[in-house]
Amino acid sequence: MKINKILLIGNPNVGKSAIFSRLTGAKIIISNYPGTTVEFTHGRMKIGEERPVVIDVPGTYTLNPTSKAEEVATRMLREGDLVINVVNATNLERNLYLTLELLERKIPVVIALNIWDETRHQGIYIDVKKLEEALEVPVIPTCGLTGEGIKKLITRLPEAKAPDVRISSDSDKWERIGKIVESTQKLTHHHHTFLERLEEWSIKPVSGIIIAVAVVYCAFWAIRLIGEGLIAFVFEPLFENAWLPLMLKLSAVLGPETFLHNVIIGNIIDGSIDFKMSFGVLTTGFFVPMAMVLPYIASFYFILGILEDFGYLPRLAVLSDNFMHHIGLHGFAVVPMMLGLGCNVPGALSLRLLEERREKFIAATLMAISVPCMAQIAMIVGLVGERGGQYLGIVFGTLFVLFIVKGLIMNKVLPGASPEILVEMPPYRTPHITAVFKKLWMRVFGFLKEAVPYVLLGVLFVNILYALNIIDALSGLFAPVLTGLWGLPREAISALIIGFLRKDVAVGMLGPLNLTTKQLVIGSTILAIYFPCIATFTVMVRELGIKDMIKSAVIMMFVALMVGAVLNLIL
Repeated sequence: MKINKILLIGNPNVGKSAIFSRLTGAKIIISNYPGTTVEFTHGRMKIGEERPVVIDVPGTYTLNPTSKAEEVATRMLREGDLVINVVNATNLERNLYLTLELLERKIPVVIALNIWDETRHQGIYIDVKKLEEALEVPVIPTCGLTGEGIKKLITRLPEAKAPDVRISSDSDKWERIGKIVESTQKLTHHHHTFLERLEEWSIKPVSGIIIAVAVVYCAFWAIRLIGEGLIAFVFEPLFENAWLPLMLKLSAVLGPETFLHNVIIGNIIDGSIDFKMSFGVLTTGFFVPMAMVLPYIASFYFILGILEDFGYLPRLAVLSDNFMHHIGLHGFAVVPMMLGLGCNVPGALSLRLLEERREKFIAATLMAISVPCMAQIAMIVGLVGERGGQYLGIVFGTLFVLFIVKGLIMNKVLPGASPEILVEMPPYRTPHITAVFKKLWMRVFGFLKEAVPYVLLGVLFVNILYALNIIDALSGLFAPVLTGLWGLPREAISALIIGFLRKDVAVGMLGPLNLTTKQLVIGSTILAIYFPCIATFTVMVRELGIKDMIKSAVIMMFVALMVGAVLNLIL
């Protein structure tokens, strides 16, 4: 049998992505299924001389779809030559429902009995040979995180079978599943482990909230510690010792005060280059994303990867569900918000996890207004934090109040209601460090690909505007708002313009303006609120549609105008 396309199909949280990574390595492509916003991952693997495409199909519980992701999974089934059905060995009964549905479709199937290492910890014994006989397809125990069984899975792919299975009703399916489980699985008593007790504590209202606060606090403490360590001991010394001499030599070649020098190198202060203040394309434009932002991005995604693989995020979603319902969302919307703290682009992409259009609109608007990305947070902490911690409290406190107030208003104004949360609860598992770092590399690479070009383009764009005196004309046009309403100097218009490209760079541009503490607080808050960067804007248009994106943008601009004016009056 010639195999051109292999589909990885299974319930959510059964380890499909780990199996996929083992089969294909790091060279993967993420695409949208035609006609939808549902993402899937695909890559290539080697079977003998063949190089078939492997597709990580969106997780589904059934082939009778109840969501857009399940609908895509069902449609993809028509395109595959072979299915690897990834089954959670610790929850055989529930997973076999999808297995029987696949067997009814008459497509060759191989079963990867995944999370095999956990069965012995939970006192579960599965007779794999009997399970093969009952299902009439190859069954291979695997552990995607460690690679156990993957080689055997690959060698047995040519043995995939499409048995003649006919089941008339759901009740017949469950009856057959019961008989299969009874004949192939035995349970023995085992004492609760610490992780199992922690699972219970994490979901109870009182202990769960205490654990959530502790997890979030420790996570952001670790992010700051790792980020600041990378900046102080790796990136700043690298720029000072390696990049600065190159830039000084280039500066001498270009000659001072020339147009090209001002664009590429920027300002020379006392014979040296201050990477934070010179504002050249190859100085500030390169230093900001690489030395000031990347360390925080890397540390954020490292901690997020650990929490994901540990299995904590679904529990955080359930705990936050009651609060989220008051602002028109359900608990799983905490995932886009947390991703948005790293970078708003993946946060906006994850809006597709929310099924209702109303939910997507509320979540997108709240994220754009009140959830600054880690790059922007790093810049705000660096600039405003120098003036005192209380001023950071004003900036982030304002954003938090806006998050709640705008959510409450939109929940009341927009027609419809939030659906109930339906989320899988995976067991706690010790993260596999190789998988965490592989995921970290993919996310950091995605950030560099998205961020650095926009930063360099933005710095170049603003420098050209300065050179052509266009900034002066725009600052005069917007002076009534900038100076009259917000109390900012006219020169702040350049930061607002660059904010359309990169908001973190825009905040950095406030530094050279010698603003008062009040002006710095107002400027940082407005830049966090007023509009998403161009990369996030593009994704939001794709997820919301142009009509809803215009509505969201109008809300952002109105809120920015009001908040800037109120802070100018109060401070």
